[in-house]
Amino acid sequence: MAGLTTIEVSKAASPPTLRRRIRGWWSWNWLGILPFIIFIIAFQLMPALSIVVKSFQDLNGHFTLDNINSLNTPLILGTYWSSIKLSLFSAVGGALIGFFLAWAITLGHLPGWVRSAILSFSGVASNFGGVPLAFAFIATIGQVGILTVALKSIGIFLYPDFKLYSFTGLVIVYIYFQIPLMVLIMAPAFEGLRKEWREASENLGATRFQYWRYVALPILLPSIAGTCALLFGNAFGAQATAYALVGGGGQYTVITLLVGSQFSSDTFNNPGIGNALAFGMIVVMVITIFIYSFFRRMSGRWLKVGGE
Repeated sequence: MAGLTTIEVSKAASPPTLRRRIRGWWSWNWLGILPFIIFIIAFQLMPALSIVVKSFQDLNGHFTLDNINSLNTPLILGTYWSSIKLSLFSAVGGALIGFFLAWAITLGHLPGWVRSAILSFSGVASNFGGVPLAFAFIATIGQVGILTVALKSIGIFLYPDFKLYSFTGLVIVYIYFQIPLMVLIMAPAFEGLRKEWREASENLGATRFQYWRYVALPILLPSIAGTCALLFGNAFGAQATAYALVGGGGQYTVITLLVGSQFSSDTFNNPGIGNALAFGMIVVMVITIFIYSFFRRMSGRWLKVGGE
């Protein structure tokens, strides 16, 4: 404290005032995320809050539980289960394929250009969905698709046993955009495995199988579980791809299509039930996000230990 006056020392030791706290907290750098905050409030928080409120209101704005009670019907419960089953199958399928693909480009000693190409493709393919993706699969494995015709020319017939506009077809289409998302998330997790851990296990006499069984997989398990939860939510909230494939009277339906029909259909229009259906989806997505966040925190601890 040499060179400081008594007044300066007392100011430095005194607790900051409210004005000083606000001045210390405020920074012009916050302006950079202001558009993002406005976007989140306007297009996520406010619509979600509106759905929750309207789920408990009738057409006159009065409180009611009829909309929530209407969810307990075989049709709606079956549709929820269909969406959950579709999300589970596509998440597990995408996770399995994406796991080994991420392993191959990080620990499989492939050329560097292969890794760069796959990661670049994954960045694009993970956002490729909706009507263009549905059209791509129709043109490829539809009844007159390129691959269907090519296989038919050599005596292999996909139809009528296989149907693109069914549960199996939706799983295949959904897995397409699940794989690259798994690759993008798991690649850094594989790179977080320290060489010292493998060397230490080998020095202790562990085989390659034992290293993966007792060291690598337990470390990667939180990342795998968290990513599977994210893949589940990614499929559960998808609407445009399913609408393009089965929305026009297909043999399979999902909850997102049922929600849309309550607001757009002239026959089944019921905004109250539509909001209740959307409220049920919010509950499922909140649980999914909670599971994902929990496992991401666990995996972050391992990555932090690996970086020290």
